[in-house]
Amino acid sequence: MTATQKWTWSRIAQRIRVPLGFLFAAVYIWLAHPTWYFIALGCVIAAPGIWLRAIAAGFVKKNRELTTTGPYAHTRNPLYLGSVIIALGFGVASRNIWVAVLIVLLFFAIYLPVIRSEEKYLAGMFPDFDEYKKSVPRLFPRLTAAGRAGRGAFSKELYLRHREYNALVGSAAMMLALALKILWHSRSTGIF
Repeated sequence: MTATQKWTWSRIAQRIRVPLGFLFAAVYIWLAHPTWYFIALGCVIAAPGIWLRAIAAGFVKKNRELTTTGPYAHTRNPLYLGSVIIALGFGVASRNIWVAVLIVLLFFAIYLPVIRSEEKYLAGMFPDFDEYKKSVPRLFPRLTAAGRAGRGAFSKELYLRHREYNALVGSAAMMLALALKILWHSRSTGIF
């Protein structure tokens, strides 16, 4: 960081979001009160978020061009929208209202400043970002693609380069941890 750069909350949020995610995962497992039904319901809710992140990763060409096709024709932040949907699934699977509240608070405290910071960066890097911003909402998607969106094509190579399969692996690991908590609790209470 140069002397002219300031430590703003957006910059701090960008740096701590991944380590904070791991810390939150541990707290999440500890506070969760899962049942098989709620794990299944959480998986059903999280699945579209995982799918959206996968599709978005196959369209985005980070730092090379302003992506306005695919899911980016409906929302400027499909990756974050996918994360919100996955988080909702986790909130349901936890069967704990305090976990759900914590998820919402973390989103507003961490991801909204990160989104704003990234949009400021994109506006400086791509002159047509301001026009794109006028026709495509920040997070909650439009039902129809933005006017000049173009078609674009999903790229499996981009999906793999961005390692987006980690969203699926991480989500599966968290749901497995919830299942193991049920089994451990059942065993420790003598149900099995």
